[in-house]
Amino acid sequence: MIRQALLSLSRQKKIQEISANAPISRSVVARFIAGETEEDAVRAAGDLASEGLLSTIDHLGEDTLDRAQADATRDAYLRLLKGIDEAGLAPAVEVSVKLSAMGQALSGDGEKIAIDNARAICESATAIGTTVTLDMEDHTTTDSTLGILRELRKDFPDTGAVLQAYLYRTEQDCRDLAYEGSRIRLCKGAYKEPESVAFQAKEDVDKSYVRCMRILFDSPCYPMIASHDPRLVEIAGALATRADRPKGTYEHQMLYGVRPDEQRRLAKAGERMRVYIPYGAEWYGYMVRRMAEKPANMALFVKSMTSKS
Repeated sequence: MIRQALLSLSRQKKIQEISANAPISRSVVARFIAGETEEDAVRAAGDLASEGLLSTIDHLGEDTLDRAQADATRDAYLRLLKGIDEAGLAPAVEVSVKLSAMGQALSGDGEKIAIDNARAICESATAIGTTVTLDMEDHTTTDSTLGILRELRKDFPDTGAVLQAYLYRTEQDCRDLAYEGSRIRLCKGAYKEPESVAFQAKEDVDKSYVRCMRILFDSPCYPMIASHDPRLVEIAGALATRADRPKGTYEHQMLYGVRPDEQRRLAKAGERMRVYIPYGAEWYGYMVRRMAEKPANMALFVKSMTSKS
């Protein structure tokens, strides 16, 4: 119930406005968000790289309302990629892109706008020797996102896909996408979804996650296991061993600020460990979804909103 309530709050614009103007404790927000500028994100990625950690950077923002906003987000990614290149961080640092921020939901030719903007980002990423992963959002965008993925992969075959284990359809999507060279990030899912399309109980989501991992590890694709759950991380290792996969043929992914000690432990053990770094002013929806994934973080978030510091 707490998770569902929090997911509802993540879409409430009025609460977002109140929260944005509250005396947020910068130290708490900084735990999960690298900062507001491209320079902040590149600096965070550089710090992680110095410890042997890979990263993927996400410019926060979604539900773009007009073409100018979509183009501005595209331009932010182009500046970000330039910064990654100038810092000498490619290919260890890539970018993650939400198609809704690229104009996907705009009326009329929204999908075309999103493809054109995503293509510009992919071209820039390829030029500096790194990659792009298309984030997945709520289930109403899944078919559109996978369609855009197919289009982009014609010219940029290393464009990463994201699949969400809580959706009933995801096992089949794993089978469809688990081909040679396909980069697939598997996550549990962080949006409020109806029972008609998604598992609701944590136990059922976890079981689906393991089934999907098995498909990915038994295929020639490149699995990207996005989970902080110690049990699922352990199962991923067991599945890699069973499939005779050496380290480097898959990777683990975790969020910036979440289980940092475990991130470093995996990297020191020789695993490819990638950290998902969000940055930007539009942090509210992201933060609330993180609270929903781990409601124990809610107290920390509420405390930050009432802080006088």
